[in-house]
Amino acid sequence: MREDQERTRTAYDGVVELYASLFADGLEDRPLTRSVLDAFAELVRATGRFEVADVGCGPGHLTDLLHRRGVDAFGLDLSPGMVAHARRAHPALRFEEARMEALPVADGALGGVLSHYSTIHTPPGELPALLAELARVLTPGGILLVSFFGAEGPDPVPFDHKVAPAYAWSADRFADLLTGAGFDPFARLLHDPRTERGFLDAHLLARRDAPA
Repeated sequence: MREDQERTRTAYDGVVELYASLFADGLEDRPLTRSVLDAFAELVRATGRFEVADVGCGPGHLTDLLHRRGVDAFGLDLSPGMVAHARRAHPALRFEEARMEALPVADGALGGVLSHYSTIHTPPGELPALLAELARVLTPGGILLVSFFGAEGPDPVPFDHKVAPAYAWSADRFADLLTGAGFDPFARLLHDPRTERGFLDAHLLARRDAPA
């Protein structure tokens, strides 16, 4: 495990209960985010492969939301504290510790992958390999939904996230990285800032390309 990952894991272990409390409302005040998650679940169901990995699942609130929308969702997270909380909060669902760069999932096994603000702590140079790993576990035609902080310009913008150092990306640049990793980005949603830094909430939907 890289040193930055060790720091991120320790930082999230230290804020489990606070972090979980921030999302206890189940996105009730975030209709746009809910809408893109609803679309993601519907698109996954249309693939005929219902298993979905919520990578960087945190306290498991979105794993549960996806499960209630008819997909077989399970959660993976770097933080053992987050995994323990998710198991207590959602005992009917499966949660495991894992690094996003080395998922414990067979090639092409999934109909969908959700990455909800879980790539933001990855150094830019490491992001292409991480996205390639997300592509590996998806069936051809499988659906990825990745959400992140949206910024302007071609270069990632480092910032001091309240838990661990993070990066914001332009949607165009992130879409280019997805294409390079074997995805076909086909839809995006950018909406109003939720932080004092003025970053947009950015959501990209992409399909896993069929092997050449």
